[in-house]
Amino acid sequence: MTGTTGSPLGAPAERREGRQKLTGAARYAAEYTLPGRAQAWPVPAAVAHGRVRAVDTSAALALPGVLAVLTPFDAPRLAEPEDRTLAVLQNPHVPHRGWCVALAVADTLETARAAARAVRVTYDTSPHDAGPVDGHPGGYDPEEAGGQPGRVEHGDPDAAFASAEVRVDVVYRVPPLHNHPMEPHASTAHWDGDRLTVYTSSQGGTAVRSVLAQLFRLPEERITVVAEHVGGGFGSKGTPRPDVVLAALAARHTGRPVTLAYPRRDLPAVVGHRAPTVQRLRLGARPDGRLTAVLHEVTTQTSRVREFVEYAGVVSRVMYATPNLRSTHHVVPLDVPSPSWMRAPGEAPGMYALESALDELADALGLDPVELRVRNEPEREPASGKPFSSRHVVECLREGARRFGWAGRDPRPGVRREGPLLLGTGVAAATYPVQTAPSTATAEARPDGTFVVRLNAADIGTGARTVLAQIAADALGVPLDRVRTEVGHTDLPPAPLAGGSMGTASWGWAVHEACARLAAHPEQGPVVRADTTGTADADSPYARHAFGAHFAEVAVDTVTGEIRVRRLLGIFAAGRILNARTARSQFTGAMIMGLGMALTEHSTLDRAFGDFPESDLASYHVPVHADVPAVEADWIDEHDPHLNPMGSKGIGEIGIVGTAAALGNAVHHATGIRFRELPLTPDRILAGLLSEG
Repeated sequence: MTGTTGSPLGAPAERREGRQKLTGAARYAAEYTLPGRAQAWPVPAAVAHGRVRAVDTSAALALPGVLAVLTPFDAPRLAEPEDRTLAVLQNPHVPHRGWCVALAVADTLETARAAARAVRVTYDTSPHDAGPVDGHPGGYDPEEAGGQPGRVEHGDPDAAFASAEVRVDVVYRVPPLHNHPMEPHASTAHWDGDRLTVYTSSQGGTAVRSVLAQLFRLPEERITVVAEHVGGGFGSKGTPRPDVVLAALAARHTGRPVTLAYPRRDLPAVVGHRAPTVQRLRLGARPDGRLTAVLHEVTTQTSRVREFVEYAGVVSRVMYATPNLRSTHHVVPLDVPSPSWMRAPGEAPGMYALESALDELADALGLDPVELRVRNEPEREPASGKPFSSRHVVECLREGARRFGWAGRDPRPGVRREGPLLLGTGVAAATYPVQTAPSTATAEARPDGTFVVRLNAADIGTGARTVLAQIAADALGVPLDRVRTEVGHTDLPPAPLAGGSMGTASWGWAVHEACARLAAHPEQGPVVRADTTGTADADSPYARHAFGAHFAEVAVDTVTGEIRVRRLLGIFAAGRILNARTARSQFTGAMIMGLGMALTEHSTLDRAFGDFPESDLASYHVPVHADVPAVEADWIDEHDPHLNPMGSKGIGEIGIVGTAAALGNAVHHATGIRFRELPLTPDRILAGLLSEG
């Protein structure tokens, strides 16, 4: 199948592994049934802070089929990891509730679970601090946040805001949010002498091997990591998590292959989550809508185990022209589980706050929200002053407004009704940075006229195998069915993780180079290797971002407080779209995740216990089919010569950015009430309606 130009790139090619997944032939990390395989089950800490005084394993070891119970006092010793969330069973310290304090290993999964429940742990508890972060005395301002400066300031934002003719000063709150991939975090580990093989659910097998080599003091060539199929990750599998370390520890201790699949109830405490944010936005503007000041101040939390900053303020450094800008982060360390990456970390909660505040400014000005955004379009990136490699926000807004029928919108809030339903529409912009990392790949010409492309990319359900084959076929000038891809194994050339929306851009760069060289110089041999170090990671004189615009229509039930989303439309500018089918799936999937962020998903940090009560899918509500309307995603043609050989931008995360704000703005338009804390659940809606009534 080829695109309209005859190139395989852009064609809506079907995912190559689709039939395997549909029929159950695709094997995931916990499905490698090695001879003599045992099962492991973790024992989570029942206290928020303290030390393990003793572990009574007698009842557990008495159960038939139990092989071992590892504790902090007898587990194999590891080297000190850089990521201290991986220092499991290495000492009796308990940094937060849910921390692994023992591991039961048995012949069967059921026996391992029963053994874990039979373990008795005695603790010496210490006082703990689980917040809240508002006004907390123990916070600090990081110098860096996620590779970005923690603070950016231009001009005199305080004075500019104080003197602005029109001002908005608002606070938005986003609660803790959790990654719940369909496949839980799971690993199967096997030792053969001093050689370790792990089958793991990971977004980056190359990084897993590197970390395991450091922890177990082994050369990397003695470790094999297989991540052939991955059932989702959303950021939480971007780096190794405790499951792979625990499985390897248990396998070394027992001398048998061991599988550990973390129970879903344990995931919120051990695999990361989106840290809650409190964001104060102050916008100053002239009566014509031109911004004179933007102050975006973020307060968030991290754990005492490792620092992770939810860098939500970075979006204000990209989106709108202003001579006076402040974007800051304030972080409070607490005795809580460690936050980590979740789809569009920083940008997703940051754009919810910024785009909601901009909607409030449009109301204050009596200006159309689309027009307000257009009037503040910057010529250069506000924070860096760099020119944009390409920026088509206005085109996305204009095209989205045309398709959505925005021109016919009555701007007055709370006036459209259908019986007990209030109807409203909203808009928000979207942005996500273009990121790439060095990668390697080989391309081989076979005697039968086919080609094989190899690299240790991770296909986490996005269709990486298929898109990489399309890139290869395009560079080779051959039909797509003559190209095969091999990914997900550390015996293949090393490649960066599938995260930061940089997977295809990074891997595809190396694939393109290898295949282009093979096509141009067949006399050099049947196998060509490419390494993009020094090019893919080179500094660019351009500010490179993907952009988009979201439009939403909602119906708010004044009797029940329920919100029903009737329409979602996203229009994106993300460079060259490499596969129309998988791209649309990525965009719409992320938009649905944004719907969940807006309306259903949240957890509560229990200050008394230091963890999250919403620890399963019965209490943490992800969207289901009945919640999701007709979701439409499309894109504009964008040529950007400053990216990579394919001209592509990442698309995995931008779809979630801005969706929650568009829905929140639609709810305000429907009700006339501004809700500033997510999610917009029926209890909050009813309380707001009653207070206004």
